[in-house]
Amino acid sequence: MRQLRRALRLHHDGAATRDIGRVLGVARSTVQDALKRAAAAKLPWPLPEDLTDEVLEARLFVRAGAAAGARRRPEPDWGVLVRELKRPGVNMMILWDEYRQVWPDGYGYSRFCDLLRGFQQRLSPVMRQHHVAGDKLFVDYSGKRLGITDPITGEVRLAEIFVAVLGASNYTFAEATWTQTLPDWIGSHVRLLRHLGGAPRLLVPDNLKSGVNKASFYDPEINRSYGRMAAYYEVGVLPTRPRKPKDKAKVEAGVRFAQSYILGRLRHQTFFSLDEANAAIAEVMARMNSRPMRRLGVSRSDLLESLDRPAMSALPAVDYEYAEWRLARVGLDYHIEIEGFFYSVPHALIREQVDSRTTTRTVEIFHRGRRVAAHQRRYGGRRHGTDVEHMPSAHRAYAEWTPERFRSWGAEIGPQTEGLIVAILSNRPQPEQAFRTCMGVLRLCGPLGQDRAESVSARAIAVGALNYKSIASIIAHNLDRPAPVEASVVAHANVRGRGYFH
Repeated sequence: MRQLRRALRLHHDGAATRDIGRVLGVARSTVQDALKRAAAAKLPWPLPEDLTDEVLEARLFVRAGAAAGARRRPEPDWGVLVRELKRPGVNMMILWDEYRQVWPDGYGYSRFCDLLRGFQQRLSPVMRQHHVAGDKLFVDYSGKRLGITDPITGEVRLAEIFVAVLGASNYTFAEATWTQTLPDWIGSHVRLLRHLGGAPRLLVPDNLKSGVNKASFYDPEINRSYGRMAAYYEVGVLPTRPRKPKDKAKVEAGVRFAQSYILGRLRHQTFFSLDEANAAIAEVMARMNSRPMRRLGVSRSDLLESLDRPAMSALPAVDYEYAEWRLARVGLDYHIEIEGFFYSVPHALIREQVDSRTTTRTVEIFHRGRRVAAHQRRYGGRRHGTDVEHMPSAHRAYAEWTPERFRSWGAEIGPQTEGLIVAILSNRPQPEQAFRTCMGVLRLCGPLGQDRAESVSARAIAVGALNYKSIASIIAHNLDRPAPVEASVVAHANVRGRGYFH
């Protein structure tokens, strides 16, 4: 239009058409055609200041099929076609073929595509992007939080709001969690997929640390625990590019819309628990998803049933159980530490690096992809969980020492030896302090034979000899045996003998 305005000005100044064409760099016939159109449209010079290029073009050039009185061709329901375009394998050519089968005298392919694109551009912003059904699920946290009041203290604690939006149907899910940490992040995903009744092809998270360890356009590093959850449901993870909010425009719009429904409509309610807040959130989200969308005339719930859910893959029979993966180095005592508690591994792995998988109930330890140990998760009591099979043979023998075991070993010799073992164990503040003494006593009594061992034990109990050195002295000096009668003593009336002193 700028060149046409210049041509009209030169013509008004008296320039010949050949000269105008030379100045503008166009053919003489082009200049003549433009001047004829201006004369037919009765355009004055100078042109009115409010005459825009669009109006000028409309007055000079009448598009084919737009003449006054021309019959308008039949049009399809563009909203239905936009929804059909989201189905896998559907493109504009297929939709145009179906359109022409119904209306053979309808629009040509190029005009049909122009009208369909124009309708898409007039939709609300959250519907402008093209997303295939069942393809992408956008997940993020809302920047604003929901207050929950402690019913006893009255203290208000702020809860995070997790939001997810399906690409094709715009179906939106939201829930409140206390934190954005890994357990809450993965737990929200599990509840989300259970609510949807299927798994999409891709999860599109933001680059928060719970989902992505290292953000990168070319090779993002996914958090291992998050990756395990995605692998369990057979979905891929495609993080958005750092500092590129347009990559997640779908969830950004969904977050804003969900905020208006959650924070706006629930602003006058007071919640006293997380469950109570989530019940209210579920109610307002159901209302939001059942509301017909502008221009399309159908709700998000309808689109979920007709578009996304049939295209999503089936879920496993059992929900994913959250497990946290960590790297650990095996110590010299063949244990690894997890949250202040120690769990054993086979002693051959001392100083090796292993992977631990921790759930609320179990601790599993892997070395080079092979599980080498499994323990029950500990939250209290003894700080060491040791499997006897993991010990070296020497340690294993020592681990088998218990008060009952020593008592049974003593009973195998006889009741006097069992009594001596019980007395030694009872004579120490802790039974473990007497284990080595008991072991020494049993080794002393072993070669003596049962009768002599019982005699030694009875003597030790009688005189209170409850340590290894005293019992060894009894054996060495035969103190358990009666003293022999001296042969030099002569029987005589004046010799009083032993009985006199009793």
